[in-house]
Amino acid sequence: MHTAPPSREPILTLPGALSAYIVLLAVIHLRMLLPPEYDNWATEAFGFIPQRYGDTLLDTPFAGGEGAKIWTFVSYSLLHANFSHIAFNVLWLLPFGSAVARRFGPARFFMFMAVTAVAGAFAHLFTHPHDLAPMIGASAAVSGAMAAAIRFAFVQGGFLSFRLGDDADEAARVPAQPLSEALRDPRVLAFLAVWFGINIVFGLGSIAVGSEPTSVAWQAHIGGFFAGLLLFSLFDPVPTESAGASR
Repeated sequence: MHTAPPSREPILTLPGALSAYIVLLAVIHLRMLLPPEYDNWATEAFGFIPQRYGDTLLDTPFAGGEGAKIWTFVSYSLLHANFSHIAFNVLWLLPFGSAVARRFGPARFFMFMAVTAVAGAFAHLFTHPHDLAPMIGASAAVSGAMAAAIRFAFVQGGFLSFRLGDDADEAARVPAQPLSEALRDPRVLAFLAVWFGINIVFGLGSIAVGSEPTSVAWQAHIGGFFAGLLLFSLFDPVPTESAGASR
């Protein structure tokens, strides 16, 4: 009698939590099929508008009322301007979000994405306190997921060191590097240099959102990234090994 080998999760398959998150983004993006006036209302009611928290009272109140001062810290991250905007964020989520979702599990993953979105909103509010333009997009939360992933991605057996045929769940659950050690790892430092470089380049220019060129909220990306990097341990269910053992 032969015993079947244990099933192994292919490294390129998506965990359920990430699939659900992407479906949620896609369903919400269907608002683009609405008449422009309804889409504009949704963007104003659920996008993050710094001036909503300003001291200057406007003659015309923002859509969403007082409640929007609370929910827009997260809801902005679920809206996107066009197909290229949502596709760009989803493409970055596929490798990094998959690993984080496998590691954290659904509840922790969704809470983590919300917390990093809030951090991105605060960073945007701090640097653009009087902006009237709504900020939308999952980029801050995606940046947080990327930061969380690099805490364990380069560890031996991690998903950026895997070999063909490695198990995705095992690769996502290797013990993470302590933050002090991660920040001395040349691979992590190289990743940080490239990531910050890309964001600075985008921050100096603009991208097309709809028919108008729009600046990139790179400060929000950095806020989400730092939140993911620093708060990772609060969400991580996998015990961290000592610096020597993790190598």
